Amino acid sequence: MSHRFVLGIDLGTSNSVIALAKLENGDTHIAPVTQILGPNKVGEKNTLPSALYLPHSDEFPATAIQLPWQTEVTTGSGIIGHFAREHGTLVPDRLVVSAKSWLSNPHIDPKKPILPWRSELPELCISPFACSTQILRALSAGFLHAQSLQGETYDLEEGQIVLTVPASFDEVARNLTAQAAQEAGLGQVMLLEEPQAAFYAWMDQAGKGWREQVRPGDCILVADIGGGTTDFSMIAVAEKAGELSLERISVGEHLLLGGDNMDLALAYALSAKLEANGKNLDEWQFLALVHAASLAKVRMFEDAQLAEISLAIPSRGASLFSKTMTVKLDRDTLTKVLLEGFFPMVAATELPKESRPVGLQEFGLPYAADPVISKQLARFLTRSLANVQSNPSLLTAIPPDSIQKTILAPTAVLFNGGVFKAEPLRQSVLELLSSWRDKPVRLLEGFEPDLAVARGAAVYGRIRQTGKGIRIKAGTARSYYVGLESSLPAVPGFTPPVKALCVVPQGMEEGSEHLVEEKAFGLVTGRTVHFRFFSSDIRSGDPAGVILPNAERVLDETHSLEIDLPQLDDLPQGQVVPVRIHVVVTELGILELWMKHTNSDKKWKIEFQVRTE
Repeated sequence: MSHRFVLGIDLGTSNSVIALAKLENGDTHIAPVTQILGPNKVGEKNTLPSALYLPHSDEFPATAIQLPWQTEVTTGSGIIGHFAREHGTLVPDRLVVSAKSWLSNPHIDPKKPILPWRSELPELCISPFACSTQILRALSAGFLHAQSLQGETYDLEEGQIVLTVPASFDEVARNLTAQAAQEAGLGQVMLLEEPQAAFYAWMDQAGKGWREQVRPGDCILVADIGGGTTDFSMIAVAEKAGELSLERISVGEHLLLGGDNMDLALAYALSAKLEANGKNLDEWQFLALVHAASLAKVRMFEDAQLAEISLAIPSRGASLFSKTMTVKLDRDTLTKVLLEGFFPMVAATELPKESRPVGLQEFGLPYAADPVISKQLARFLTRSLANVQSNPSLLTAIPPDSIQKTILAPTAVLFNGGVFKAEPLRQSVLELLSSWRDKPVRLLEGFEPDLAVARGAAVYGRIRQTGKGIRIKAGTARSYYVGLESSLPAVPGFTPPVKALCVVPQGMEEGSEHLVEEKAFGLVTGRTVHFRFFSSDIRSGDPAGVILPNAERVLDETHSLEIDLPQLDDLPQGQVVPVRIHVVVTELGILELWMKHTNSDKKWKIEFQVRTE
């Protein structure tokens, strides 16, 4: 199917953005989104904060929060966008934020109503999946209305929609994101990793000049720190037949570490100032301070001339706000908390500390145990070296001076994410990387920290539609494996290790498929069966079909699945049938795993959609 246009969508933890690429002329730009800016105030902004405010039924008249395309708004309807985020700081237990982080949490059902987290009003709660769906629906509807104000009309069915996800998202989180888009009316979306999207945007912004900033042998670190996650990727530059080629060679682990952690650190620092003056905050007020610190941080990142900002912290009373305390966030505090706490100078061998196990703890998001991003970066580069060393074809593409004793050292860095609007943070990372490499690491100029991902998604879709432009060779970010029960005699007191069959080698590209033909496997049918799935981001050398003897020792278990597999008509329940494994990575970036009966046309599809209980 041919398309008239491409929409690139960044469903961010803090902000969501949409970009439009017109295929007839190649024009690609950030598109404004119509949203509520205040009671009875509607306007257009380039970003839609990923914040949902759930107002009290008596808080606003229905018409005061009605969007132009809505024919009816019920009292108490949710508000999404700038006003939701700003007003929600005053009533934090009605504000839903970081739904994207909860969508990727392996320990909860993302379709159960659990947000706002820790809210004392459970009757108004919403699920991370439903919140993500509402944000995507508000983004697309706001885009369409803003375009109509400019005399433009778009039918989403006539466009290709590219939706970005963190490179570190597992298959469950990727599929949930695609499902949310479908429920929001966006149809079948194509998925693209956010660091890749940022790189496509950088190339598009730089034009032909991007080739002058990179050279064969470069290892480019894409450092993407957003509101809720830290995402690292490495892209290698090579030369083939006189032309530059790009290949994504490593992807970091999923780290819930970013702007949210920084907001919390700032709130603790400001709370200490208040306590020094004899003012103590209750839990509700501290949550309001966290949201206020977040807004202040963004303003100070965007305006380097701001020396300080006064934050108002409401108190909850009979009249909702009985009194207000104020505290000032100055630039020295901002810089000290963020630089010393998150970006200190450390050795390349100084890796993140593991958290000390505690028998009982509060349940919530699985944040990174060590908040020092410098150490997390050292771990990523250490694992990147292990990944390329496991694959001879990758290793030959890496220049010798990038292979240090313990890390794969980048030659250049591309920054992305709102955190890197702050020049001191960018400079700190460059100095850190240069100290590890013993020579300067280049900054790729022309980045757009908060808008690049959406723009790059639109650029990527445009390249796929027109065939014009260079593409990053990437494919799946990690290798995937399915657990195998060992065929050994039972021995008292001994449980044999779980083996693992590699079904998806790292780098398997979209639109490709393969059949593991080397041998058949036994599939139990006609009863409930249990599958265990594993992955690795440091075993790029494992081909499809290889069997590892001990999955739990060398791989990460990602999720498990219990499923009823229909039996064959002429066989009893529980019969083991011979199958071969057929794997497909669709053009849209969705992974499909099929079990094909060797003696008939029967096949069973195993979905990557259920998390470990």
